[in-house]
Amino acid sequence: MNRTYTDDPEHDYGPTRTQQRRDALAVLALATQLSEMPASKLARAELPEDVLRELDNLRRINSHIARKRQLAFLAKVMRRHDDQAFDGVRTLLGENRDQQRKETAAMHRLEALREKLLDSDEALQELIDQHPEIDRQHVRSLIRQARLERDGNKPPRAYREIFQLLKQLGSDAEDA
Repeated sequence: MNRTYTDDPEHDYGPTRTQQRRDALAVLALATQLSEMPASKLARAELPEDVLRELDNLRRINSHIARKRQLAFLAKVMRRHDDQAFDGVRTLLGENRDQQRKETAAMHRLEALREKLLDSDEALQELIDQHPEIDRQHVRSLIRQARLERDGNKPPRAYREIFQLLKQLGSDAEDA
């Protein structure tokens, strides 16, 4: 595009070179995310045929430099299409990020509850009140064993079992 200067204040020079580079890097980042997506999600994304073909080619390449070059070519192919062609993929990626954030937050809550159980007996009573069907004796023995493991610098077998138990209780509560 010829970018000659004009005195007309309404003249549109188009995107700057910096903006063009940002856009190209955004497409390259999207291409990288596409290459890391599982095939089952890609099938739902309704991508153009040539992009799918280049993604298949990219997945077969193992060499680092060749893979990087093929990724750049995939981004070039993607830039030939309108942004609307990739809206479905961006939606899928957004849902994936939201789901990951929710799962991470749930894991952090379970870890905090486990620490609370190891530090105080009141937390155990609260857990029993919330889940009356829980095997109280088993939970108490796991907590006692986890405290001994922590104090004796032993492998955290019971510590992990408590986490799995809490995770199971959380999934049972969601199912009910």
